[in-house]
Amino acid sequence: MSTQEALMQYEQALKAGQKYYKTAVHRGEYPYPPALDEIVRDARTAFWEDLGVTEIPVELIVGTRSVGRTASIAGNFMPLMGAESEFAAKWISLCQAHLSDEGLRDPIVCCEYLGFFYVQEGHKRLSVLKSYGAASVSAMVRRLVPAWSEDHDVQVYYEFLQFYKLSRLYGVTIRHRRGYARLQALLGFAPDQVWTEEQRRSFTAGFSRFREAYDKLNAEKLPLTAAEALLVWLQVFPFSDTKGTLAQLTNSLSAVWPDLRARAESEPIEVSTEPRTEEKGLISRLLGTGRLDKVRAAFVYAYDPEVSAWTRSHEHGRARLERAFGTQAECPVYMAGDRDYYAAMEKAVSEGADVIFATTPSMIDACRRIAAMHKDLRVYNCSLSQPYTGVRTYYSRTYESKFITGAVAGAMTAGESIGYIANYPIVGVGADINAFALGVRLTNPRARVKLVWSCTQGDPLRELTEQGITVISNRDATTPRHAHWAMEWGTYRLEPDGALLPLAVPCWNWGEFYERVVRSLLDGTEGAVSPARAVNYWWGLDTGVLDIQFSPALPEGVRALGELLRADVIAGTADPFQRKIWDQAGTLRCDGNRILPPEERMDMDWLCDIVDGRIPAFEELLPQSRELVRQLGLYRGELLPEKEEQL
Repeated sequence: MSTQEALMQYEQALKAGQKYYKTAVHRGEYPYPPALDEIVRDARTAFWEDLGVTEIPVELIVGTRSVGRTASIAGNFMPLMGAESEFAAKWISLCQAHLSDEGLRDPIVCCEYLGFFYVQEGHKRLSVLKSYGAASVSAMVRRLVPAWSEDHDVQVYYEFLQFYKLSRLYGVTIRHRRGYARLQALLGFAPDQVWTEEQRRSFTAGFSRFREAYDKLNAEKLPLTAAEALLVWLQVFPFSDTKGTLAQLTNSLSAVWPDLRARAESEPIEVSTEPRTEEKGLISRLLGTGRLDKVRAAFVYAYDPEVSAWTRSHEHGRARLERAFGTQAECPVYMAGDRDYYAAMEKAVSEGADVIFATTPSMIDACRRIAAMHKDLRVYNCSLSQPYTGVRTYYSRTYESKFITGAVAGAMTAGESIGYIANYPIVGVGADINAFALGVRLTNPRARVKLVWSCTQGDPLRELTEQGITVISNRDATTPRHAHWAMEWGTYRLEPDGALLPLAVPCWNWGEFYERVVRSLLDGTEGAVSPARAVNYWWGLDTGVLDIQFSPALPEGVRALGELLRADVIAGTADPFQRKIWDQAGTLRCDGNRILPPEERMDMDWLCDIVDGRIPAFEELLPQSRELVRQLGLYRGELLPEKEEQL
């Protein structure tokens, strides 16, 4: 390169530096690179660590080590000194060396702090490389580690340090807790597995292609980093898909873009607590647009209804759907052999399904993928509190019926302890337990609730009876017509002679939900809830999806009380949680004046002060219980996904 060509490159860089400087001054911002010495002056730091020479992303170089080195360059590291200056002469000389056969071989010297780099030596070399759009630069790095604290950024940074120890990679920026560990798992690595050089190169190449596709699509400037977007994408597509063409990668990323948009919002989930329909416009009514003459509703089952009470409850709903619509609704069943939910769903789509009802929470990942691949397909998953826009979820507000059975239990106990056998520590279950306890308090202020779990080691029923507890709340029934008055269902009392006195049992009626969905497809009103957000249907007693059966053996006065509470809950005049509520630690959770929003009820991870017991840790769960808790657990945000494909 001639001196004249290098001078022209400098003049272009100078214009970029002056433009940045003027814009920053106009906005009242600092126009020079920030100095690390100023940033950490009052910060608590732990130690320095030498990392040696490594390749670092230019985009993460944000400042300089000390203030004294900032006057000659703007905040974008472009020059501010005139072309006749000594600075310009050295810059031009480095520019010529950069494009010569030898190039700029000497690494710059940087300090790293909280994942960002501050130049100590080599400002001009960096400036030259940035002027040519270099993506990375070789640097001798010293890391300044902040002291551990409860600060969110510091905690995330310590998680990054563990990730760097394994991967030796910069440029993978995740700003929320446990994100790096999730990435490690989604790539198929054990939590402490060190990456090989081949794996590092493979990831870097794939991530570079993914970043290119993300930057291309992100015209709306979503406030997510490429790595944060990758975490969402990897829950639907394997990392090996990054080896495809840019067009293929862009298409798959477009498929999950609504999820990325929802993730960027502060409230990504819209909770629909009651059925809603939308009046169609005049033109739509005249033309009949948006309606289906016939609906093919595919039901995907994980287990045979003959052996699974849960699946049987949905089978009753499917049969009701067939009876209700006759030839207008075809309702085939697809059994997921070997738990291959996606294959079952693809078969349903190939056979013309308009809507898929996936009846267990464990199918959510397959639901997300099938919805992403088939944009016109309606996909529903029976689960709760899922932030995915392509899949609508549905469940019932079982805490309403638990509140009523708790009141019945309180009225029917002669002792001061009532047993409660909970199934899984998943979203919604905390509200069930607390609502039951508040119902007990309503009719028996002296009684306490003894909480045990069926998903951990031991025999919960025996544990309660050995303590002399006779009134116990157990599993809910599958349907109103199949609410067998047996010990394993509902709330009951053990009599002195060993006989069982049934009291009341909550039950599901999924057919009510399925009828409403299919009817909305037939009349064209299915899209009443905004499709731009994740939609969770969480319906209660007032919709008929949930009900409660009272035993004929229940005393008339107690039965009348239960019926009265049921009517008040349906009418909205009785709310289990609109009262003063303290948790086990003595913290006031509700003052009785405010109405807890649906999100607080779903994610209730604390227990009422009259509950004796605790929420079990993930490690305490039986192996067969862990898959569901990974999907819907109260502490699912703290759990790492199981390893996926090996990178």
